[in-house]
Amino acid sequence: MKKYFFKVLAQINKAILPSLSKRRVDLTKASKLQLALFGWRVYVTKNALD
Repeated sequence: MKKYFFKVLAQINKAILPSLSKRRVDLTKASKLQLALFGWRVYVTKNALD
């Protein structure tokens, strides 16, 4: 159930949230909001793959 939830959430994130790699955002110069977005996407992806 948890894995399914995160897979659906990952698909929603992919559709709605902007891709930082396509925008060529340098993580050393990223804003706090961009870092939070990056962390959120990593967290969701990690849990969707487990």
